[in-house]
Amino acid sequence: MPTTMPPTELDWFDTPRLRRLRTAVLRWYATHGRDLPWRENRDPYRIWISEAMLQQTTVAAVKPYFARFLDRLPTLHDLAQAPEDDVLRLWEGLGYYSRARNLHRAAKEIVTRFNGTFPEDVETLMSLPGVGRYTAGAIASFAYDTRAPIVEANTLRLYSRLLGYRGDPRSKEGQTLLWTFAERILPRDESGAFNHAVMDLGATICRPADPDCPACPLKTSCRAFAEGTQAEIPVKAKRPELTDVIDATVVVSSGDRVLIRRRGPEERWAGLWDFPRVTLEAGGAASDAALHRVAIGTLGDWLKENVGLAGRDWAHLTDIRHGVTRYRIRLLCFTAASAAKPATFADDSGLRWVTLQEIDDVPLSMTGRKLAKAVREHTRERRLFS
Repeated sequence: MPTTMPPTELDWFDTPRLRRLRTAVLRWYATHGRDLPWRENRDPYRIWISEAMLQQTTVAAVKPYFARFLDRLPTLHDLAQAPEDDVLRLWEGLGYYSRARNLHRAAKEIVTRFNGTFPEDVETLMSLPGVGRYTAGAIASFAYDTRAPIVEANTLRLYSRLLGYRGDPRSKEGQTLLWTFAERILPRDESGAFNHAVMDLGATICRPADPDCPACPLKTSCRAFAEGTQAEIPVKAKRPELTDVIDATVVVSSGDRVLIRRRGPEERWAGLWDFPRVTLEAGGAASDAALHRVAIGTLGDWLKENVGLAGRDWAHLTDIRHGVTRYRIRLLCFTAASAAKPATFADDSGLRWVTLQEIDDVPLSMTGRKLAKAVREHTRERRLFS
């Protein structure tokens, strides 16, 4: 005897409901779609840059970066030919710097593999560094109107509520369901406009908290709204437990110059420049005086071993507190002077002496930029460099 399969979330969307959803989405978008600078045309380069920037970053934060990036590097060839430091400097402050390095690598690859012509299909796009399923689908649908599904933060939330999905949308099961649904609901035509629309609905109407359900054009198609579960869906991601870390960094001066180093490929903020920085063994219960002694000793050892110089006139300048993924970091910031005139570094050493004016053109870590500003302010009160 044939068995009856249990109903699934997808069964909620029969053919008539799917048709109503597509019509309602596109009609709403025609009136309420967001006016965003990367939607001015269908240039795949502009779309690609915006999608890379929007990962883990808000639209408001991205707008000025996008304008500055496109002003300096308006074409794919400009990006491919730019020095990595220039790309990272333009990206500085957006975080997740692997995005910028992947953009740079992928631009070079498009020039060499595809003669500078942007790929159009999802599979080829996904072969580029840093381009995953969502970004490939966004480029293909927005630039070429390819029928390519997308699932990102806003549509993940919207689709979970439309389906009434109570599981974890970030799990393998949840991702399979949402991507299947994202593909099923796409219209045959206007896929780019449809994908823009569902992203805008998620961002402006189907918000994480206090969704504006009465104004939603999809409320009659939404299972969570029908069941009154929109406040509970989607299941919230588990917050990682934070680990307290104490780091120390030093601005070493020699005349009017300070020492900086390029962070290695396995370090946070890889490829950016920073002041010498170490992680301390001392625990958070130690007194400030004890922490400072440990920090100066550890930094001094690092300078001797890696740079071959000794520091003098050590002084604590400030503390910077910041977070990185699951780490809550207290950064102890010091100044010191080089005890002797330092040697010149080789170009590939990852070390440089720069003036505080030259440092403006160097891509620095977020904390490095804050510390450079603090040093400038300090020099207004008393002369730091001699």
